[in-house]
Amino acid sequence: MRHLKTTIHSDIEHLDDKTVFQRKAARAIVIDGEDILLLYTERYHDYTIPGGGLDEGEDMIAGMVRELEEETGAQNIHNIKPYGIYEEFRPWYKDNADVMHMISYCYTCKIDRQLGETAYEDYEVKNGMKPVWMNIHAAIAHNEKTMAESPQKGMSIERETFLLQLVAKEML
Repeated sequence: MRHLKTTIHSDIEHLDDKTVFQRKAARAIVIDGEDILLLYTERYHDYTIPGGGLDEGEDMIAGMVRELEEETGAQNIHNIKPYGIYEEFRPWYKDNADVMHMISYCYTCKIDRQLGETAYEDYEVKNGMKPVWMNIHAAIAHNEKTMAESPQKGMSIERETFLLQLVAKEML
């Protein structure tokens, strides 16, 4: 799979003598015309590509399908193709490591337009997460506005906006 980008949090000057925890994630890019299936999160006021962390030993594509079904209620997931890898190095605030190295494996796929039931985790419900079909250009503009106006923007919205811009440029 091609490498899309690597980002390093500004607080990380080097990895020498640092303990690094690696987390793998799978993300689903679902396009229908100029619409893309996204998750709107009320707490962060942003749009993200469905996906999340893989369970220990979980197959990459199986994890992407699981996350897509849980977060959006997607049905009839098919035509899955590799898109690219996005890497992040972030400070880690738990005792087991200093830095988290997150590797997001992104795939394109097709689904039925009609969504079924979601299966959110408690924190996703508390954050006000919901699946939406949205014009990709409107989603990019929204995230860019949120990044410009939010004092607490993190690396996630930067990742999501980069991916949305790349998808718009390459797939539309």
